[in-house]
Amino acid sequence: MAQGADLTPEDEQFLRKQIIEQSKQLDALKRQMAETDAKLLEMQRILNKEKLRTTRATGTTPPQGGTSPSFDLAQAPQAQPKNQPETVGQPEERSRVQQIAQIFEQPGVLTPRGKFMLEPGLQYGYSSSNRVSLVGYTIIPAILIGLIDVKEVKRNTFTPSLTARWGITNRLELEAKLPYVYRDDTVVSRPLNLGAARDEVFNSTGSGIGDFEMTGRYQLNEGGVDNPYYIATMRFKSRTGKDPFEVETDTLAPGRISNELQRELPTGSGFYTLQPGLTVLYPSDPAVFFGGISYQYNIKRSGVSMNTTNGPVAIGEVEPGSVLGFNFGMGLALNDRSSFSIGYDHASVGATKINGTTAVNSVRTELGTLLLGYSHRLNKSTSLNVSVGAGVTRDTPDVQLSVRLPMTF
Repeated sequence: MAQGADLTPEDEQFLRKQIIEQSKQLDALKRQMAETDAKLLEMQRILNKEKLRTTRATGTTPPQGGTSPSFDLAQAPQAQPKNQPETVGQPEERSRVQQIAQIFEQPGVLTPRGKFMLEPGLQYGYSSSNRVSLVGYTIIPAILIGLIDVKEVKRNTFTPSLTARWGITNRLELEAKLPYVYRDDTVVSRPLNLGAARDEVFNSTGSGIGDFEMTGRYQLNEGGVDNPYYIATMRFKSRTGKDPFEVETDTLAPGRISNELQRELPTGSGFYTLQPGLTVLYPSDPAVFFGGISYQYNIKRSGVSMNTTNGPVAIGEVEPGSVLGFNFGMGLALNDRSSFSIGYDHASVGATKINGTTAVNSVRTELGTLLLGYSHRLNKSTSLNVSVGAGVTRDTPDVQLSVRLPMTF
């Protein structure tokens, strides 16, 4: 074809065919790129699900009548060095599974779908306090007519428990817990203005089934690398344990319920409880950060009467204060089998109301506990978790020790 000459119809048709073929090739390349992108997204989703599957609790529930499960966080497979063949078929035991020791009452991650977890545990708590009671009346300031009673109370509490968890889906878990409570109180007192020559010691014990609990947990998002996990929780506590109004109380005089000493100690709170909460878990290799908030609502009771040595004493309507709680902590893996956790738990307990009025001497109480925990994986399905809590506020138990043995089936 001469330069500058007009294209013949055959040339135009040939060029059109080339353009059409090139357009088809471009379309095919676009489709291939789209398919590749879709495969990459699917692989990322599978990796995230695998991360989520292995980021599961291998066991668990603490301050304020509970303990908490350990977290089982598997690290993502490490990248292979360049020019090195990829190793395949490695045993599952070689995966870097890091267990974050359980220190809080509510677990942060859930039991895998179709898995069942059984967790026997034992918790011990010790507390001591001094109390000065003024039983009498004043006619002018600083002049008391009556009895000044000084008490030192030492309390030991042992709580073995059995907890079961069932993973319904990868995002939904149900839990049931049945505790058995043994309590021992020693009260050392000396009525100062009676001229007592020595201290009086009063011992009381109590044992039996505690308050049965049911909990549901739901994971709100998928989470993943640099994305936190959010878990919503709803806990229900029953009144299966013997409550403080059932046990016999030694009172000073008929009709009086102050300055009492319980001959038998209760094993339950005496109130139904609902506790919604939210837990956040943020993996950041090699550490895991976690925390949560909760609100405990204690359902009031009507027609309450206290069982005393001088006969029943009518109290009426009793409404315990609600509890606002929060906690936070960090877990650090020591090796493939062991990990260490540290955290803080705080609960603000409201004042109790009787017949719509705040009870005498009932005020808001702040409970703070510093917690340390250690976890060791014994085998693929069993872990040993040990934690210790030290009270940092006056009303918190001095020390709390917990041992748990979560087993997954």
